[in-house]
Amino acid sequence: MSTTSFEDLKSVAAEAGLSAAQPEIVREPKIDKHGRAYATGKRKTAVARVWLKPGRGLIVVNEKDHAEYFGRPVLQMIIKQPLVAANRKDQYDVFCTVEGSGPSGQAGAVRHGIARALTNFEPSLRALLKAGGFLTRDSRAVERKKYGRKKARRSFQFSKR
Repeated sequence: MSTTSFEDLKSVAAEAGLSAAQPEIVREPKIDKHGRAYATGKRKTAVARVWLKPGRGLIVVNEKDHAEYFGRPVLQMIIKQPLVAANRKDQYDVFCTVEGSGPSGQAGAVRHGIARALTNFEPSLRALLKAGGFLTRDSRAVERKKYGRKKARRSFQFSKR
């Protein structure tokens, strides 16, 4: 089996009269019949289902206002980050259901879901959100407990006598 490098492909493309640049991927918006974009966000053991539609900036989490559901201002800021980075804070309404984990994990899951739904609605925002790190799923999770240990890493207390 022969291997061809990108340089070989460029020379073949030049002979055929084609441009030597890498092909650009054109993404289509993924919008349902109700005019909404859907995405799933995850963080720790939390899973958020997010629907995004044009509106006036309303964010509803589990049928409550986001300020009521996420009481801490830091968590409210976290879920708004993708919208603020894309400069779309008051242009979309966000409806989401989230379950599992705790408040911090749920806020991270909602943020991930909003960023993915934004890219489904406006594919041109993908580069901006990717550069901000909003599309990357944070894979950190609680380490499991091992046998012969008190917790994941802590040993039982040593007793000389």
